[in-house]
Amino acid sequence: MKPQSPNAVPTDVYLSFVSSLFGNRNTLFTGMTVQVLTYLVVYAKSGANFYLYLSALFVAVCIFRVYWFQRFDATDKSKLTREDIARWERLYLYGGVSTTTLLGIGSGYAILVLQDFFAEIACIAVTLASMVSVVGRNYGSPKAVNLQTISASLPISLGFLLLRDPYMVILSLTLIPFVLTTRSMANGVREFLYKNVIASREISLIADRFDTALNNMTHGLFMLDADNRILVVNRKACELLHLTNQDQLKDCELDVVLRYGVRNAFIDGSLPSLIQRQLAQLVDGSLSRTLIQFNEDLFLEFSASRRDDGVVILIFEDVTGRIRAERKIMHMVRFDPLTGLPNREYFVDLVKENLSARRRPGKIGIMVIDVDDFKHVNDMKGHVVGDRVLVKIAGRLKEEAGSTALVARLVGDQFVLFFPNEDDAADLDGRIRSLHAAMAGAYEVDDNTFRVSFSSGYVTIDSREFRPEEWQIKADLALFEAKSRMKGGCSAFEQEMDARYLDRQKLKDDLRLAIETGKLHAVYQPMFTPDGTKIDCCEALVRWVHPEKGSIPPNVFVQIAEEMGIVAGITKYMINQACRDCASWPAPLSVSVNLSAQDLRNTDIIAVVADALATSGLTASRLHIEVTESCLVDEFSTVRAILSDLRSRGITIAIDDFGTGFSSLSYLDSLPIDIVKIDRSFVNDIVEDTRRFKLLRGIVNLSRELSLEIVVEGVETRDQLMLINKHQCADYIQGYVFSTPVSTESILEMVDGLAKKQSAKQSVRSGKNVA
Repeated sequence: MKPQSPNAVPTDVYLSFVSSLFGNRNTLFTGMTVQVLTYLVVYAKSGANFYLYLSALFVAVCIFRVYWFQRFDATDKSKLTREDIARWERLYLYGGVSTTTLLGIGSGYAILVLQDFFAEIACIAVTLASMVSVVGRNYGSPKAVNLQTISASLPISLGFLLLRDPYMVILSLTLIPFVLTTRSMANGVREFLYKNVIASREISLIADRFDTALNNMTHGLFMLDADNRILVVNRKACELLHLTNQDQLKDCELDVVLRYGVRNAFIDGSLPSLIQRQLAQLVDGSLSRTLIQFNEDLFLEFSASRRDDGVVILIFEDVTGRIRAERKIMHMVRFDPLTGLPNREYFVDLVKENLSARRRPGKIGIMVIDVDDFKHVNDMKGHVVGDRVLVKIAGRLKEEAGSTALVARLVGDQFVLFFPNEDDAADLDGRIRSLHAAMAGAYEVDDNTFRVSFSSGYVTIDSREFRPEEWQIKADLALFEAKSRMKGGCSAFEQEMDARYLDRQKLKDDLRLAIETGKLHAVYQPMFTPDGTKIDCCEALVRWVHPEKGSIPPNVFVQIAEEMGIVAGITKYMINQACRDCASWPAPLSVSVNLSAQDLRNTDIIAVVADALATSGLTASRLHIEVTESCLVDEFSTVRAILSDLRSRGITIAIDDFGTGFSSLSYLDSLPIDIVKIDRSFVNDIVEDTRRFKLLRGIVNLSRELSLEIVVEGVETRDQLMLINKHQCADYIQGYVFSTPVSTESILEMVDGLAKKQSAKQSVRSGKNVA
């Protein structure tokens, strides 16, 4: 690579060349001293004043050059433009060329004029020596080399030529290759230095770019030698590891850096040995990537690559945010967001971990605990308060369980507890029942006091027999048993429950099939006038005769249908069947059909009723719809809208089992009701218990004040009937005192029989009047 002309050479390189002209000035001043002394010696020997004058000029040029050298030293090189640099080059040329010109003139004068051997030798020697020094001092400026070489050689050549001696002419010609060689040497030095300057410049640029890239990486970087000493470290590594002086880390062992982190509380005291072990595995190639925790607030992920020369490059990044997000996601996956307790899936994992770490087998317990009637808390106080109650319950569960049990939330208002029984207590059942008993009581939430009871079912098994897919089934069976006996109870799983569970599951399948294939049938219990002479309405009651088990009680299979969510199928069957049967009865005899809570959750029931009336041809006034008070608890506004729609179509609305639900009196005023059916519990013992009879009369009087018709249910004895009639407590009587539930054919026979009796009585009465 040949150096370009000054106009094409990069400015910084041009400046470095020009700066070299003003450097190494000690040799310059030594040379000028030798030149002056040489000319003074020539003057002393030859007596030629000419050399005395040249010596004075040498001194003047030296002063000129010293002045401008000092000025150049004081100049701010970073502010120099290309024109400024060229001006400094010219100033140097003035002094340098003046010096070589004086040397050439002195040598030419000695050859041509003095023709003194000593003077010639001395002047030519000092001139040629100066020309040699031109290569070392002036390589940076081609102008300086050319001008100084020519200005020094030309007077000598002229001196030889003017002597007109052939040998001198030949000698003068030998100066030409000398000049060319000197010029070539200077150019060679300049070319070599130019290449190095450019290479150095590129290396510096590359190094600067590398340093910039290295220190602006988002990852930290360590380069370690074979002895685990730090060769390279970037700024990000220092930031991540809280290291203050980046330059001082070079040649430090990585272990020393870690110990520094411990001393400055950057690394948790319990972690250095683990960190060192992980880093050692990275360095020796056992691991290529690993996650290292330095403290609770810093997680770094390291990756390592090893070179053939033993150098290891560690690259690491801060993944604390990712780890926190993963932990948060894992917490959301594993824990219930409301109570903070483990969820079902994580509960199973924790139980498995406990059992796998168990040293010896033993008896363990699992209990499912359910909040009794929690739905009413949500309905009365809202879900926000309900959630706070659940949080309170979860807190008390954890407190009561302590270290003896692991608590988790299953779903809704159900919790589950695992009793590891690590102390192998003999009375594990007693421990479980004690915890269940301790949970019942008062819970204070938002200035409200809730009396809460719990139903629980539990199973105790050998730890080796734990099966995740079986434990909840058994605990749920025990819970179902506890609820079926009495709310607030606690039952242990027994093997007989399995058989009952399987039997119930089979019954569910058979019930679904019976509904789908129309294998249900309807019976009717009449509602008589108090004197028993007339049937006003018949309540339709569903019946199911199982092909193997025979007749299944309605309270059993209707409850199962509600659990399965298929009670709407029973309702639809009963409405259609009741309308068809009633259409075959003599008018104005009516039929009454019961609706469940599930039927009243949406407006689909309105279409079912309308279709049944249209299909059967029954007039709407002959259809009664009965709802119990328990149906009204869920979504009261929806229920009221449905009943209002049905009543607007001419259908009669009755409230069934009145007095057994919640807020009974408010329903009488806020719902579109025509008939009140007083529950049988108000009729029991009214003959013997005057207080109970007074309560019955109070309900009757209130209902009459609201212009509601009254049906008294469950009247079974003549004494009860006589007392009710005596005080005119009913518009209609329904009960075994008149009739049990019968078939539609029996209803027709009863209606016909009553009509004949009435006709016979009227005939007898007419005969007496004639007589």
